Amino acid sequence: MNTIRITMVIGCAMILSGCRVSKPGAMESEMAKYVKHKITVGGKNTPNPIAATPENIKDGQEHFGHHCGICHGLDGEATGVPFAQKMSPPIPSLSSSDVQEYKDGQLKWIIENGINPSGMPSWKGILDDEEMWTLVNFMRHLPPKGSLGIPEVYKKEQEEHQHMHMHEKDSK
Repeated sequence: MNTIRITMVIGCAMILSGCRVSKPGAMESEMAKYVKHKITVGGKNTPNPIAATPENIKDGQEHFGHHCGICHGLDGEATGVPFAQKMSPPIPSLSSSDVQEYKDGQLKWIIENGINPSGMPSWKGILDDEEMWTLVNFMRHLPPKGSLGIPEVYKKEQEEHQHMHMHEKDSK
């Protein structure tokens, strides 16, 4: 009976320690990058049928602000997104070489299908193909970090947070 209890305790400890979230090591990160770029992400040979005109890029920027900005910030750098680096894995900079090395078809595939087990959702059935392709065009022409400010939802939160702290200081 004691052996069963000890085995159960050890088993539970192993399971729980495996649930701990920690930053992946360099080797894990490189392996994940390789697998995503070469194996799991489809669309490698699919060209973008939407020309990257100023109008189409602007269209993509508007869709990005509505659908992607909550996690990626308005600039693709997660500017003003309070939880971006707390995600596991952290939300990537969309201007990074890790992201920009994807082919257009792969970026569209990621938008359409999401990436498990990250927080990147699938937009299939929410955005149509043309909207997804304009997002890809915008991602290829991202503005400088911080140049578009922070998403409106976080502005309000920041203001309320600052206001709350000002009142705390005043009452002391």
